[in-house]
Amino acid sequence: MKKVAIYPGTFDPITFGHIDVIKKGLKIFDKIIVAISNVDNKDYLFDSSERMNITKKALFSDLKLNKNKITVISFTTLTTDLCKKYKSNVILRGLRAVSDFEYEFQLAGMNRKLNNNIETLFLMSDVENQIISSKFVKEIIKLKGNIKRFTTKSTIKLLKEKYE
Repeated sequence: MKKVAIYPGTFDPITFGHIDVIKKGLKIFDKIIVAISNVDNKDYLFDSSERMNITKKALFSDLKLNKNKITVISFTTLTTDLCKKYKSNVILRGLRAVSDFEYEFQLAGMNRKLNNNIETLFLMSDVENQIISSKFVKEIIKLKGNIKRFTTKSTIKLLKEKYE
């Protein structure tokens, strides 16, 4: 039976930090479901279909990652419901810094309460990617800064178009 992990997030936009977690996850799991949240409680720069398009271009066109091992979806449900739908008992989460841990710890606990068969696996991106956040990437590009070290070429192009 294939080992499948759900990697939920807003991916607004995807960064090398996210990609690092995906690549590390692929060393452990047969398949990663990159699940792009589309809940209404966030103020997104890109809508759900744009974020899916950006993520797919980054992973499959820019980086040439294996489409058979990664699926990109959009969702509006509980992550635990996604786990059931995709027959996964693992939620993959990335940690950048200690400041992420408290929120992620609470989230993992709530998911465990919703379904005690689901484990959350935390992966850290490499040191050079730990400081990257989508929020900072958007802020830098908005102020005409260089984000080449933070995300892929196609993502940079789409970000620049958004802010022109």
